[in-house]
Amino acid sequence: MRFLPITISIVLILSSLGRAGEVLPPLTREQAANFGRLAMKGIDREYPNKLDHVMGGPGDVRGPQALHPSFFGCYDWHSSVHGHWMLVRLIRTFPDLPEAGRIRAMLGDHLAAEKLRVEADYFARKESKSFERTYGWAWLLKLAEELHGWDDPDARVWSKNLHPLAEAIVARYLDFLPKQTYPIRTGVHPNTAFGLAFAHDYARAVGDERLKKLVEERARAYFLGDVDAPAKWEPSGADFFSPTLIEADLMRRVLPAGEFRAWFARFVPGAAKGEPRSLFEPAIVTDRSDPQLVHLDGLNLSRAWCLRNLAAVMPDDDLVRAKLERSAERHAASALGQVASGHYEGEHWLASFAVYLLTSGPGR
Repeated sequence: MRFLPITISIVLILSSLGRAGEVLPPLTREQAANFGRLAMKGIDREYPNKLDHVMGGPGDVRGPQALHPSFFGCYDWHSSVHGHWMLVRLIRTFPDLPEAGRIRAMLGDHLAAEKLRVEADYFARKESKSFERTYGWAWLLKLAEELHGWDDPDARVWSKNLHPLAEAIVARYLDFLPKQTYPIRTGVHPNTAFGLAFAHDYARAVGDERLKKLVEERARAYFLGDVDAPAKWEPSGADFFSPTLIEADLMRRVLPAGEFRAWFARFVPGAAKGEPRSLFEPAIVTDRSDPQLVHLDGLNLSRAWCLRNLAAVMPDDDLVRAKLERSAERHAASALGQVASGHYEGEHWLASFAVYLLTSGPGR
């Protein structure tokens, strides 16, 4: 029964899918409050915890909160980071949330300068060279972007405190991308296209031309020649990204609209027919208590935002646009009601994907 309010508000959201002028409805205030409460349960929860920690010696045997005083909760570092991003997005979008005071207090504690210095120092370790590459990097820059763009007294302090860590992540991108000869096309954390997409968003928002140009150069080098994506092989059993759609969502950012449409027609040539069907139909989730199988709820959410974004750059009368829009609606409907499942395996991170879906994209 403790999840009933979220379920009711999800039903209200789903009932409005397909209203004129929108592929997906915006997030409601009620839903923001429910998602915020869900996230706050994980932000300060240290265990269970899945550390990605290379130890250089016995002195490195430490617990999650000692290693990561800002981002120790939510099961793993990257989920904690995008949980923090979500809380910022929620109170930025709805400043009068009943939970806003608690959220601000929690953010003020976790984004304190001294704690974030420890996080930045962790990245300076030689053993941390590949730590959270590039999924966690991308979400940290998304958090920094969200704070950078918000004219709020607290946000200005948090943004200043976060800046050294964001700069460390930018330096990681600038150092690593020229060395990465081949993209990683997996449907999980190391996916190159996702890491580039959020880095591009950050670079545009803060005016970092060096990072922006490098991302665009690497995106073209990795993906411009791709044709006939093997999308019929999707999904894999633990995907939370579609390699095909995440790549397309990156190229939507990088290419001019006309060039992108021509590229997409080559990349997914069956899109006007809704083919391959496995790409356009939501994935089936059989066990939400399994930390890998529940990834597929995240896949349906991330597919929904990619499909929505891709549809927005297609002409109104394009058959591809209609297929993309309808598929986005189906994917959203299949997953939004599953965010609050009662299983921490999904609850510690899915709300972030839901909020990103309902608050981001072209024109939002």
